[in-house]
Amino acid sequence: MAVSEQDMTALAESVCAGDRRALARAITLIESTRDDHRDQAEELLEMLLPYTGRAIRVGISGVPGVGKSTFIEVFGQHVIAAGHNVAVLAVDPSSRRTGGSILGDKTRMEKLSRAPEAFIRPSPTAGTLGGVARRTREVLLACEASGFDVILVETVGVGQSETAVADLVDMFVLLLLPGGGDELQGIKKGIMELADLVVVNKADGDLRDAAGRAASEYANALRLLHPLTADWVPEVLTCSSLEGAGISQVWDRIGDFHQIVVASGAFETKRAEQARRWMWGEVDENLLSAFRRHPNVRKKLSELEAKVASSRLTPSAAAQILLTAFRSTE
Repeated sequence: MAVSEQDMTALAESVCAGDRRALARAITLIESTRDDHRDQAEELLEMLLPYTGRAIRVGISGVPGVGKSTFIEVFGQHVIAAGHNVAVLAVDPSSRRTGGSILGDKTRMEKLSRAPEAFIRPSPTAGTLGGVARRTREVLLACEASGFDVILVETVGVGQSETAVADLVDMFVLLLLPGGGDELQGIKKGIMELADLVVVNKADGDLRDAAGRAASEYANALRLLHPLTADWVPEVLTCSSLEGAGISQVWDRIGDFHQIVVASGAFETKRAEQARRWMWGEVDENLLSAFRRHPNVRKKLSELEAKVASSRLTPSAAAQILLTAFRSTE
């Protein structure tokens, strides 16, 4: 998918004009792992950068079975009805054995995917920690340049590395089930600390009362945690994606949050810090890639892995040997 300089300019212009096919092409280029494609993707992103930064970025995570996709479909339609264009970056878990992923989010968000104001892009995690594809940040920028003013990032699920989500969104929304009690014990404190808004989903039918009780328990738990944003106290809401109840309140609170952090200056501070961490993340990724490709490292790697696996050498000693080989110019 090599792109000439002239074609690259035309692609950037088409993305900024709201051309969905051009946006899809741009994202394919951004997500490519080929070295020549990476260079072209960087060039494209430089062209798009002046048209980014204007969207509200919302991360949505939750325990398995909480109904993230159903919530996003109903929530996305509500946001569109409010006059916005919505992009959904649905991160799909990759198989650790084959590297493949299902990428079936468009089938799970059937109505939203047909809306002309919506764009859904499933992306494989490809083993990335935190349930966020490595290039999600860059895909997010491309969507902003294409005119989407609300970006929803659906993550793989609650895990120890969900801080990766918080590093690319303005607001982190945690979806929970109406279990309360036992479920609260199973949710790591670090995940609750990341949440700017907690939403108890499936508050309908026989679970309506249970959802209310769970919301009270979660609210009590949040009071014990130090809020991430000085001017914002995280709230707990209930909603029913099935009935559409409570969806408007979720959107209203997101709007309130955005207004408060922009007015206080926390919005710009957070995005600047995210950009700084993004830069160092890229440094880490590229250094590791260069390390693995280094000929001296490749010569010694198999032998050292075998020695470590058979307990003939400690992992730390093997690491030092590899680092010495990497530093060597021979």
